[in-house]
Amino acid sequence: MNPSSLGVLTPPINYGADIVCGDLQPLGIHMNYGGGVAGFIATRDEKEFVSEYPSRLFGIAPTENGEWGFGDVMWERTSFANRESSKEFVGTAAALWGIAAGVYLAVMGPEGMQELGKGIIQRSLYAQKEIGKIKGVKAPVFQSANYSEFVVDFNNSGKTIKEINKAFLKKGIFGGKDLSKDFPQFAQSALYCVTEIHTKEDIDKLVFALKEVF
Repeated sequence: MNPSSLGVLTPPINYGADIVCGDLQPLGIHMNYGGGVAGFIATRDEKEFVSEYPSRLFGIAPTENGEWGFGDVMWERTSFANRESSKEFVGTAAALWGIAAGVYLAVMGPEGMQELGKGIIQRSLYAQKEIGKIKGVKAPVFQSANYSEFVVDFNNSGKTIKEINKAFLKKGIFGGKDLSKDFPQFAQSALYCVTEIHTKEDIDKLVFALKEVF
């Protein structure tokens, strides 16, 4: 799950999810040289789930009037306590990115996350609409709702994804992920993604480049 979507989309728990996982990168973590990498896992606040979490857990409890204290929860289940008999081993990198993501959320606030999500959806819909106007190209492929990612069908274009992406590279554009190997039922289809960093001009450049390829 993309955590940046939660400002506009229904939380997974509302449609039956017990366990949700995803990448923290959308929460203000840079993409330089591959970017920072940290995942998250979320469950219902029930002991049967929480007790299986890897690494350390931190809880919040009131200490004095108007103040909150933070502390380790269920320390006995961590690799620090169990050593060689533990279920996992961790380092500090993921925790540091977790702090960065927390700061990002605090600065953005609920209204900021809602604005972010709406902006991404608007960009995604615009990209799909403009790409779908190109002869031989179908977008969107699915009629269900989507967030930042969407599939583009090139099966009737006369070009393979490999050919399209090769032409894109010459223009300084990374093409969509080729789905033909992982999802052969889609044949010559690619997964595209837009985020808050993409402007209308960026999307128009992509569409213009696609038209030139054909």
